[in-house]
Amino acid sequence: MRRILVAVLGAILLLAGCSGATSTTSNAQSTVGSSGLPTVALTDLPPQAQQTYELVEAGGPFAYRQDGQVFGNRERLLPPQEYGWYREYTIPTPGSPDRGAARFVVGEDETFFYTDDHYASFSEVIV
Repeated sequence: MRRILVAVLGAILLLAGCSGATSTTSNAQSTVGSSGLPTVALTDLPPQAQQTYELVEAGGPFAYRQDGQVFGNRERLLPPQEYGWYREYTIPTPGSPDRGAARFVVGEDETFFYTDDHYASFSEVIV
C-alpha cells in the first residue's frame, strides 16, 4: 500500500513539474518573425552590423559599390517577392581581405534580414 501511495505521489509531482514547464514555454517570446524566419535583435549583432544598419537608414555613404544593388533571392530563403524588392548591403568583417560573408538584405517594406554566412541562412532583424 505504501509503494502505491509513493508511486501516485511521484506521478502527481511529475505532472505538476511538467505543467509548470509548459506554462513557462507558452510565456516565452516567439523567435520567428513575420517572415517565418528566425529573429535576431539588432543589439545582439556585431557593432559593424549596427553601424551598417545606421548607414542604410541614412542612405549611405557605403564603402562598396555593390551596396544598394538588387539582391535576386536566388537561394529562395527569403519570402518570395518580385525581382528588385530586395537590396543588399555589406557588413564589414574585421580582418577579412575582402567584403566578408556578412550582409543585410533589405526589403522594400524596410524589413532587414541578416546573414553572416553569405546567403546560406538568414534571420529577420528586430529593431
